[in-house]
Amino acid sequence: MPALRLVALVSLVSTVFTEQLAAHPPQQQHRHWAQICSGNPTNKIRGCDRYGCGNFGADRHSGKGKHAGVDVVCADGATVYAPFSGQLSGPIRFFHNGNAIDDGVQIRGSGNCCFLTSLPLPSLAGYCVKLVCIHPIRYHGQIHRGQQLGKMLPMQKVFPGIVSHIHVENCDHSDPTHLLTPIVPPLPQQEERWATVCSGNPTNEIRGCDKYGCGYFGAPRHDGKGKHTGVDVICADGATVYAPFSGVLSGPIKFFHNGNAIDDGVQIRGSGFCVKLLCIHPIKYNGRISKGQILGKMLPMQRVFPGITSHIHVENCDHSDPTSNLERGKGR
Repeated sequence: MPALRLVALVSLVSTVFTEQLAAHPPQQQHRHWAQICSGNPTNKIRGCDRYGCGNFGADRHSGKGKHAGVDVVCADGATVYAPFSGQLSGPIRFFHNGNAIDDGVQIRGSGNCCFLTSLPLPSLAGYCVKLVCIHPIRYHGQIHRGQQLGKMLPMQKVFPGIVSHIHVENCDHSDPTHLLTPIVPPLPQQEERWATVCSGNPTNEIRGCDKYGCGYFGAPRHDGKGKHTGVDVICADGATVYAPFSGVLSGPIKFFHNGNAIDDGVQIRGSGFCVKLLCIHPIKYNGRISKGQILGKMLPMQRVFPGITSHIHVENCDHSDPTSNLERGKGR
């Protein structure tokens, strides 16, 4: 009788497990991977630049090969996070030449689950991925989904002008795109919040005061004869810039009117907002853009104002204070 009861228990638990697994298969437990790079909350994939394209299967080696992974946009020096929980192993040497970006790590996740350790239940298939062009905090041990994994390496040193990115490659060479792309639609109220404007500054922190002045709205300008009509969002020279909301682009906007190294920018009008983003070079000056989409690059402010806190000048078209809109995203 005890043996029969055990068989019945095993059968019952296995049936329950199978039903739960059918309702929530392994790939559905987290319906997409976590954010991989700070400043890129949607794991946006690199488009095309003069070095090639970032999508899975894109041409490589002059058409003789195919891209075996995808390139997740990530500014040099940005923080990198684990897309899922698992076991680290590395280093991964992708270029095999010791250049500035020849580092990376593998994460293998196993979703083994046992309701009763003495019962031989099915295991959940895990993920296995290689993240390349990053320097991990460590190469071995456990890591949890969303935990800091390391830092993006200086890709611009090796490929000047490329859209800096993390190469994400499934160990079985399958396409990871659907896992990187969130399938859960954003909540309606999220559209009211402006997105991160600059990679490396997820809270849209505003410049304080330095020898050139202060970055808050209304700060003195022109020896006290004028007021700052916008706010200065901290942004490192060369960093990736994102659209704070969805809308239509127009430009260029020339703030200095002297053609210096930072005299460029663009306007976005849409979603009830209108804003000018200055001291950036946009990818395009016209057309539609979506919230969080790559807008362009921060220009080299240090060339014009050595020692300043580099920043994007953000100015509402109606000259009202944009601070509250920028702060809505704090901690997100």
